[in-house]
Amino acid sequence: MNKFLLIGLFSAVFIFAALLSGCSQTTEKQENLEEYPVYKNEDLGLTFSAEEMVLKVWAPTAEAVKVNLYSNDLGDESAINEAQLTRGDDGVWSIDFDNGKAGLFYTLQAKHSKGWSNEVPDPYAKAVGRNGKRGQLINPSNAGPENWSADRRPNFSGKKPNDFLVYEVHVRDFSISENSGMENKGKFLAFTERGTKNPKGLSTGIDHLKEMGITHVHLLPAFDFYTIDETRLDEPQYNWGYDPQNYNVPEGSYSTNPADGAVRIKEFKEMVQALHEEGIGVVMDVVYNHTSRTDGLSFEELVPGYYYRHWNDSTLGNASGCGNEMASDQPMMRKFMIESLKYWADEYHIDGFRFDLMAIHDIETMKLIEQELRESNPNVLLYGEGWTAGDSPLPVGKRALKAHTYQMPGIAAFSDEIRDGLKGHWSSHESKGFVSGNFALKESVKFGVVGGIEHPQIDYAAVNNTDTAWAAEPHQCMVYVSCHDNHTLYDKLKIANPEASEKELREMHLLSNFVV
Repeated sequence: MNKFLLIGLFSAVFIFAALLSGCSQTTEKQENLEEYPVYKNEDLGLTFSAEEMVLKVWAPTAEAVKVNLYSNDLGDESAINEAQLTRGDDGVWSIDFDNGKAGLFYTLQAKHSKGWSNEVPDPYAKAVGRNGKRGQLINPSNAGPENWSADRRPNFSGKKPNDFLVYEVHVRDFSISENSGMENKGKFLAFTERGTKNPKGLSTGIDHLKEMGITHVHLLPAFDFYTIDETRLDEPQYNWGYDPQNYNVPEGSYSTNPADGAVRIKEFKEMVQALHEEGIGVVMDVVYNHTSRTDGLSFEELVPGYYYRHWNDSTLGNASGCGNEMASDQPMMRKFMIESLKYWADEYHIDGFRFDLMAIHDIETMKLIEQELRESNPNVLLYGEGWTAGDSPLPVGKRALKAHTYQMPGIAAFSDEIRDGLKGHWSSHESKGFVSGNFALKESVKFGVVGGIEHPQIDYAAVNNTDTAWAAEPHQCMVYVSCHDNHTLYDKLKIANPEASEKELREMHLLSNFVV
């Protein structure tokens, strides 16, 4: 019985706190959030027509909202224009721009009791300049590669999720090696290069992906994230991307010109187009559970205290381990998540989404996401981490935990049971797994083999990380042994088995993946 499979390159599950230490994590808890108006239309952010662009932002508690226009993406120069937005129904403010202003950069400010907020793009911004400081007046539909309208998702009709084989990869690491044979090292465009080889003559890049026989590439976060300084890309910098800044924008450091929002959009689409041409689907790793910080980001600056969860004493929830957690159960945050995912699926032809710390989100939101996305793509792939990194103000019964997977029929969760069963515990580096001779973990391996469902030949009391079946169908259980969970599989096996020969390590490695 085949399972929903994942193979990957990297290691480390909860890297967040170390990456984000020192970030400001404060918000002011607001009362009576249920009284905030809910805007129904799907036209927040920028919309476009032949004559004009319309910018709408939801800021129900603001006394005023203004937009500042700039000729450059960064700099200390004064705005070339400043204008007030007009308040409409349900807390939405709007302003019209003639198309002659296309290409200019913009920021928003909201006036509350304490004065004007910091300048930020709007939450729905689809194009930004360097470091995501300013939005850009660009129609993404005009920023596509040649024949983009003819791009088609791979034909997975007749296949079931059980047949999918997903390969996790970091955009930069995919090509950055000096031996990769690729020209656009560390960039989206590296995925478009064919015929590349390493010094030993072995295929690299997209050719290697194809020869492995995978069905999908899972991109570690490729939206605009905070840590990389895009004004210093000639210097060594690194981040995995789990520090979101602008959710609807491709990451600038992976483009050839992060100062131009249109370049990011075009090159991301070229990557997707090239993968689709080879019959490979594209999955995005999405991190709607927290942001890189709260102060200085659009959510908190425009609507203080709304988008983040708080405890009763007004302190921020921190189920992410990063200082904050997003409130998916708030109607306008739920709306944002759904519309953001639909945007990536429709504008960029994304084939699936992996949800970081999915259990921070509520079950209802995840079910609505699945319903909305499957309407336009019946084969959309949806899966996530069925746990949190800490406690949450969201009641346990409402969390999208792996224990609640049966309540989300079209969504899968990672099986850390078989992962830790095969190679040993992910954070206990010297612990041995089944492939190293620790046969006490065999029930955990069997759990993954049957896909997390109820099975009479499994002793659930001997399974790690759970004591019961949690999948209603095998396709809801994502079987894997090596993706970003600390050491790579080879390194984990080598540390846990210092006495093993190279031949034995290779055999353990092969056995691990054979079981998957």
